[in-house]
Amino acid sequence: MFAALIGGILLGYPVAFSIAGTAILFAVLGWTLGAFDIGLLGALGQRAFGLLTNDVLIAIPLFVFMGVVLEKSRIAEALMETMGRLFGPLRGGLGVSVVVVGALLAASTGIVGATVVAMGMIALPTMLRNGYNPSLSCGIVCTSGTLGQIIPPSTLLIILSDVMSNAYQQAQFEQGRFTVETISVGQIFAAALMPGLMLVGVYIVYLLGRAWLIRGDAPAMSTGAGDRPSPLEVLRAVVPPVLLIVAVLGSILGGIATPTEAASVGAIGAVLMAGARAGCSLRLILGGAAALLVLAVAAGTAPVRLQRDDAGLTEWALGGGYVLLALIGMTAVAGALRRLLGADMLRPALTGTMVITAMIFATILTASVFSLVFVGLGGEERIESILTAMPGGPTGALLFCMALIFALGFFLDFVEITVIVLPLVAPLLILMGHDPMWLSILIAINLQTSFLTPPFGFSLFYLRGAAPPEVSTGQIYRGVAPFIVLQIVGIALVWLWPPVTRWLPGLLY
Repeated sequence: MFAALIGGILLGYPVAFSIAGTAILFAVLGWTLGAFDIGLLGALGQRAFGLLTNDVLIAIPLFVFMGVVLEKSRIAEALMETMGRLFGPLRGGLGVSVVVVGALLAASTGIVGATVVAMGMIALPTMLRNGYNPSLSCGIVCTSGTLGQIIPPSTLLIILSDVMSNAYQQAQFEQGRFTVETISVGQIFAAALMPGLMLVGVYIVYLLGRAWLIRGDAPAMSTGAGDRPSPLEVLRAVVPPVLLIVAVLGSILGGIATPTEAASVGAIGAVLMAGARAGCSLRLILGGAAALLVLAVAAGTAPVRLQRDDAGLTEWALGGGYVLLALIGMTAVAGALRRLLGADMLRPALTGTMVITAMIFATILTASVFSLVFVGLGGEERIESILTAMPGGPTGALLFCMALIFALGFFLDFVEITVIVLPLVAPLLILMGHDPMWLSILIAINLQTSFLTPPFGFSLFYLRGAAPPEVSTGQIYRGVAPFIVLQIVGIALVWLWPPVTRWLPGLLY
């Protein structure tokens, strides 16, 4: 089944159709040979309904919308330009600025494609003009763009938290425990934050070390005193994305909002920021943002229930104040949307959100067909026997699974690997004694690498489309090779130092 799936993708068929088509072909083949009960396909309706009513996954289109709006409004471009001028005079500094911007965009957009394309169009020509090694420049842009998959909020972590939570519950049921624990998106976000920042540090150390050892690879920019950004310019470029990051991640990690609620906060925040950039009144935007912030805090600390019989004058006065704050906030949002519509940003943002969301959900839905047929054909028992027979016990089984995920990353997207492979191997690994949170982050960094591994690394495709004509595909492939090694170094650091994934979740939860 896996060989046929990879073959279908290599032939150029759309991924979702390849997954579902392969599953149905093997279901019919198994039924013909008496190895598959065709009645199992009756569970597909239930699986589709379960996917469409999953509260956790509602956050995906909202986070996607937030990222697309920030990309279309060119906020990323302003951030890139300012950071380049700030770090440029340092040898390797331009590369460091790309990594820092990649981390900031990762925490505020979470979309790899938008980040890689934006940096490929803005930062890559600047690095090439400044004498940077073309391969190194391509590697920096591709890798920095993938940080959106490990630094929360990210679609990978949302899907991974849902899959790992189900695997954790399944493992507990198999242990005979019926009062089971779950893993929330907030816990996975908290566990991923420190390893994500650690990866940023690994990239920066590598860049500075390479610039020091090989002088011609990453020279310092020759800038005059007037080219350096003033502190006010830096604040103007950095503060809006940082405020959005604090609003979204802070509300999740602080337990104030669920990931879905925080995603809606991020979407509204992105609309207000983009509206201000498109020419909407700054006073209106700031007033609306302040009103919504006050409303969120006040309604949480002093909720009002006007339908109660004992609601007095104080409750009605508070209720009226909350309505007024909501109206001010809605006026600011409406003004921002009107500006975005006039600037032809809103329609492309909505279309982009719909395309990306449809792709993700189509893959998840068809993967459930694949996994149902795979389990019905006895694949789950085969995998269990392989893992339990691995030399080295639980460590050997985990090494085998990590190598398998890494190898599949050359051919499959992170969504396919997450929703097809992980439900089969994760419960067994947890039963062998591996901590589910630590396991989730190891797998997340491994899946992040799938964006860089040729021939189907998505970052490579994105950069190929955005790079100048003089940059060859071979240079892009050579450029990502050392960063794939750095990804493996990141996995090794998390493996050898598990507290980096457990400290923040332990503190917050």
